[in-house]
Amino acid sequence: MSSREIAKLTGKKNFHINRDIRKMLTENDLEEKGYIQTWMDPQNGQKYEEYALPRDLTYTLIAGYRSDLRLKIVRRWMELEAATIAPPETPEQLALRALAGLQSVVEKQKVQLALVQPKADALDRIAGLEGTFNGTEAAKELQVGPQTLFRWMDTNEWTYKRAGSANRQAYQKRINAGDLTHKTTIIVRPDGTEKAADQVRITAQGLVKLARLVPGAHLRTGDEGEAA
Repeated sequence: MSSREIAKLTGKKNFHINRDIRKMLTENDLEEKGYIQTWMDPQNGQKYEEYALPRDLTYTLIAGYRSDLRLKIVRRWMELEAATIAPPETPEQLALRALAGLQSVVEKQKVQLALVQPKADALDRIAGLEGTFNGTEAAKELQVGPQTLFRWMDTNEWTYKRAGSANRQAYQKRINAGDLTHKTTIIVRPDGTEKAADQVRITAQGLVKLARLVPGAHLRTGDEGEAA
């Protein structure tokens, strides 16, 4: 540690530190030339003498200083030693660390793909279906209860009921968007007469949107359908 750094840490003047060092060296029969060196002040370009002390002489020098000043020097020396413990990494070590980081990224991507792949497969399966779904069929695909699906659609401007009618109607904006459609069905009454009734049907596109919007909904995969 240099006498200049010791002066900075203890708040003493440089010439006071140098004086104490010379006194210590004399008392221990040590020659100054083994420890004295020069440094250049970057502000004025002048060269000055300073001392560079090993740890044992640094501790000897500060033995008579106040305990708080000694503590500052000891902590600084510990910092200097810690900085020299870890050697710089070799090119091979750097390459191995970079490879390990790359492998970690690849593993994370594999995990993410494993999580999203079933959903992607389900979307592909739905996109490939033809025709439309009634509410019960759609609820099965979304793995939610039919009433849960109906309530959500009624409160989020997908469907509604006219006063006095038991049948749901699709909002026109959902028909225009291609999410819903109407299908007319013929219902046979108990007395043999027939009546026409409109039924809301959900398109494959609408089903995919509902899978993203309805809380708890997710499209079942082909494996889940086979298990069912």
